[in-house]
Amino acid sequence: MAQFFLPKGSRINPRGRVHRAAAAQADAGPSASGGAARERGGEAGAPAIRVFRIYRFDPDSSEGPRVDTFEVSAKSCGQMVLDALIHIKSAIDSTLTFRRSCREGICGSCAMNINGINCLACTTALADLKSEVKIYPLPHMPVVKDLVPDLTKFYAQYASIEPWLKSDTPAPPDRERLQSKAEQERIDRPAACILCACCSTGCPSYWWNSDRYLGPAALLAAYRWIVDTRDEATGERLDQLEDPFRLYRCHTIMNCTDVCPKDLNPAKTIAEIKKMLATRRY
Repeated sequence: MAQFFLPKGSRINPRGRVHRAAAAQADAGPSASGGAARERGGEAGAPAIRVFRIYRFDPDSSEGPRVDTFEVSAKSCGQMVLDALIHIKSAIDSTLTFRRSCREGICGSCAMNINGINCLACTTALADLKSEVKIYPLPHMPVVKDLVPDLTKFYAQYASIEPWLKSDTPAPPDRERLQSKAEQERIDRPAACILCACCSTGCPSYWWNSDRYLGPAALLAAYRWIVDTRDEATGERLDQLEDPFRLYRCHTIMNCTDVCPKDLNPAKTIAEIKKMLATRRY
């Protein structure tokens, strides 16, 4: 009989360390419910204590991955999940590790899996989540530490589509390479990708074929240059994508579109690339 074994470090201990909020509960006093409601903008029944269950992994420790529980006073959480993580790191456990930078949904650094959905911690409001918030790193990626995934392969795949203008025609000496408004609008949305990796790590096809399938983010970037009228390497770019795995592992599952924090549609652009290849062939 066949036996299957999970890779080392893949089993998560759900009973990690628990950080109680006894002091915060005492501070809340008998009017905790009403006070918490006022802190949440007047919501009736809003919790005085928010519970965060956070994935923890330290590669320098012999201990495997675990899930730690943090109980935090609602008034200390801030409005966004990132605010709560910053508070936990600064006031409760300084070893908690995560990426963050702009806090405005622009850099994509704080992408993580929150309550089962890939999103940005800085734009995910606590008011929209249940009292217990489960936070994990982006799925199906090697973990550097805690909530920090290893994006080395992801960035290498992005670089492989050569995301820069390719043109043998010299630029005009007295002006930029001009486009019409319609031409610019065609690349405007694909160019808004912030490379947060929410889409690629939410794609089952990418989970199982990430060694050869480029994934939604890289293909969205490829499309952005394929349709750029200033670029003169359209045929070369399509040649590089015409492969059973690099492009055609996309099965239009649409997870990428569902989770994109910038409301982009990678699935549609991948379909457009397939259409271009079919049109060129026939």
